[in-house]
Amino acid sequence: MRLELGEINISDIKFADVSKVENGVLHVNAEEIKAIVLEDDRIIDVKLELAKPGESVRITPVKDVIEPRVKVGGKAGIFPGIISNVKTVGEGRTHVLKGSAVVTCGKIVGFQEGIIDMTGVAADYSPFSKLNNLCMVIEAKEGIESHAYEAAARMAGLKIAAHLGKLGENVTPDNIEVFETKPLLEQANEYPELPKVAYVYMLQTQGLLHDTYVYGVDAKKIVPTILYPTEVMDGAILSGNCVSACDKNTSYHHLNNPIIKNLYKQHGKEINFMGIIITNENVYLADKERSSDWTAKFTKYLGLDGVVISQEGFGNPDTDLIMNCKKVEAQGVKTVIVTDEYAGRDGSSQSLADADVAANAVITGGNANQMITLAPMDKVIGMLDYTDTLSGGFDGSLKADGTIEAEIQIITGATNELGFNKLTAKMY
Repeated sequence: MRLELGEINISDIKFADVSKVENGVLHVNAEEIKAIVLEDDRIIDVKLELAKPGESVRITPVKDVIEPRVKVGGKAGIFPGIISNVKTVGEGRTHVLKGSAVVTCGKIVGFQEGIIDMTGVAADYSPFSKLNNLCMVIEAKEGIESHAYEAAARMAGLKIAAHLGKLGENVTPDNIEVFETKPLLEQANEYPELPKVAYVYMLQTQGLLHDTYVYGVDAKKIVPTILYPTEVMDGAILSGNCVSACDKNTSYHHLNNPIIKNLYKQHGKEINFMGIIITNENVYLADKERSSDWTAKFTKYLGLDGVVISQEGFGNPDTDLIMNCKKVEAQGVKTVIVTDEYAGRDGSSQSLADADVAANAVITGGNANQMITLAPMDKVIGMLDYTDTLSGGFDGSLKADGTIEAEIQIITGATNELGFNKLTAKMY
């Protein structure tokens, strides 16, 4: 598959009478957006706010972050199986409003949403502090069940991201990137002298609002399978989970997966990037055994020399990570695992809940238990009510002046982004 990504650089975002993209500015008609969101009778109100890089703004509790995109040719549409019909994506051209995002937030149903600060120390840890964000604080109907509220918030974010993405449909991109992965045998023969490498993409599927969707299907219900990398860039994989904020893969992370982009950068130079094996992170041992067996089987079947394995979440999924690593290595395929650590505030605890000697090449996103102090912000989008109970927070985290003392895991995208960006494809 060959995909062209046409990047339209967004340098600012403003509320306006007419929604449009003009001279690098994303103009948003607030009433138009509200009307779309309120079509869902599970939502009774939505408050729209803008958050820009460098502003003294704190956004919390953050549910998802989505980058506006639109397909500009072909039969498929963006976010297939949820927003668009279930057509295979990953080829043709897609326009991207680069530098912008839709952020959904609102009352939490658990404790694993997080914080985005647009300036200060926390901004250095989150990729979303660099974006021009349209924030939607969603209020659900009274008495609605938790899973229905989360589904409504998720759909609202995706609908608005698709709506804004269409504004770039007829805009000339500032930059066009081309990504291509050919059919298996053709791809293998293109660079026969280079090691054949794939990406094992572990998806959060532990249930209880720990869900990921593949072409609209809850990934708990899949067995491992193969995707073209370009499918991910068109929204084939979307977030629906509330895992710890620091290592949660938002929809934005899936659309802009740095591991995929880094592997493409080395393709034809140091490696032959063969594609993606997606697998899930289940709760029951039998499911873990099945998925890790299938993952290892695919690496052998594809004739791979090496894989990069990334993990989402921590604790229980550490078992899936190590099972995948151990079984893939047993097939004679080299592995590099990408994960963060929960090593205690002093760094002296065991980093992962599971381990094996086969896991001897590791990219770390750092220690999620590391303490951090977030200075007060002039403006809060959302609410601070849940600060002490967010993952990483504790009784007394929120101070009277608005300062927050917490573990770094409270920051949305913190350790997974660090881990992704430390990755190189120099595996040999």
